[in-house]
Amino acid sequence: MRFRAGVENVTTFFRIMQSVEKLQKKCIIKFTEDNMHIICNNDANEGGIQVWSQIKIDSIFNNYRIQSNSNNEITVNLSCEALMGALRSVSTSSGASNSASGSSYETDEVIVKLAKKNDQAVLNFEITGTTRAGRKVKIEHDVKIEVMKPADVAKLSEPMCPEPDIHVLLPSLQKMRTIVERLRSMSDILAVRASHNGCLQLSINTESVKVDTEWKNCNIPQMMREGASQDSANESPDPEQLFSVLVSVKSFLKFLSSHVVSTTTIACVCQNHCLILYVYIGDVADAGGVLTFYIPAIIDDE
Repeated sequence: MRFRAGVENVTTFFRIMQSVEKLQKKCIIKFTEDNMHIICNNDANEGGIQVWSQIKIDSIFNNYRIQSNSNNEITVNLSCEALMGALRSVSTSSGASNSASGSSYETDEVIVKLAKKNDQAVLNFEITGTTRAGRKVKIEHDVKIEVMKPADVAKLSEPMCPEPDIHVLLPSLQKMRTIVERLRSMSDILAVRASHNGCLQLSINTESVKVDTEWKNCNIPQMMREGASQDSANESPDPEQLFSVLVSVKSFLKFLSSHVVSTTTIACVCQNHCLILYVYIGDVADAGGVLTFYIPAIIDDE
């Protein structure tokens, strides 16, 4: 089993992990020949939120080499915080004062590889740089990992969801986050509604307060899942009908922390079942990857 690559886009990698770390302390990363999959599927998460992401190798790495007996795939379990610590040391080293060496240096190269230290499997980050005085420096970070067995990897599966009732292109996640932060103190439950005429609503409704936030003229992309019939896609839905799902405010806020990496985000409402959110890294047409968030619905007994 071998794995070695240059980390070319440290900032994007760090921001992806920043989004994931809000959900749970540990995550699963599956490296394949073409993609890196980052998975958060712990049922203990607040509100049961899950993330299944797929990032193109060449949007993060260069000189990428992987070899294993499992179709050249390696799946590991690791601490999000530990991986962020290694990436943070790279992103802050360039031109910044490095406390370990007492001098500032420009990062020349970052290599990550699979290694073993004292019988402990690790992802070893090797950072080489040059100080202002022209001296070469080398810093290493080891992130402890647990290499998953193929039988356990085979059990991983994304949540089963019905065909979405509507897809809607979301406004700026950072602006939405400001609004939802204010709503959090008033309610634990948030209603997300959308219609085919481009209306998007975020609402709370309690005994003491009712607040509706509405966006008009949102883009409604026409998307079809594999297996869906062309006839069903050609049906003209009622443009005024609002499709709704109730979700945990805390879960929705955790998704909104992905604003650090998002350029385009599409929300899919599966009425009374779940909210699916596709956070694209880069332009949709040529995205470097996508983070898919699944937020289960809260069923209103009333």
